Amino acid sequence: MAIRTIRTDNDPVLRKVAREVTVFDEKLEVLVEDMIETMHDADGVGLAAPQIGILKRVIVFDLYDDEGPMALINPRIVDQSGIQMEEEGCLSLPGRHGIVKRPLSVTVQFEDVDGESYEIVGEELLARVLCHEIDHLDGVLYIDKQIVVEEKAE
Repeated sequence: MAIRTIRTDNDPVLRKVAREVTVFDEKLEVLVEDMIETMHDADGVGLAAPQIGILKRVIVFDLYDDEGPMALINPRIVDQSGIQMEEEGCLSLPGRHGIVKRPLSVTVQFEDVDGESYEIVGEELLARVLCHEIDHLDGVLYIDKQIVVEEKAE
């Protein structure tokens, strides 16, 4: 496993659309392991592959609960409901935070590292994390959706 460099600010890779994963192999497993290690090293709760310069539809997250870290390959939101407006930050935009409107609940279909299909329902914080990371796969940053900008000292 290795800690990868997180792309920041105006890196053009953050604005590109990631490609669907079609090969589920050892390279994908290594990518997921590296992403989890990188996310933990940066004290993040989520990370998308484009944030480390890889244009693949892969996200990882860890809400630091009993579930532990999870990896979602080719995630897609298939249902959403409710509204929440909360503060968000991003490992790719250090020192910046803003209030963003997101669904309160989302249903996401995805594959695991072996290519098996699953579905997850995220509520509140998990819904926010899923939406935030899936946005990265489409070249969208939270600052594109923020309602209120807050600069914070590091």
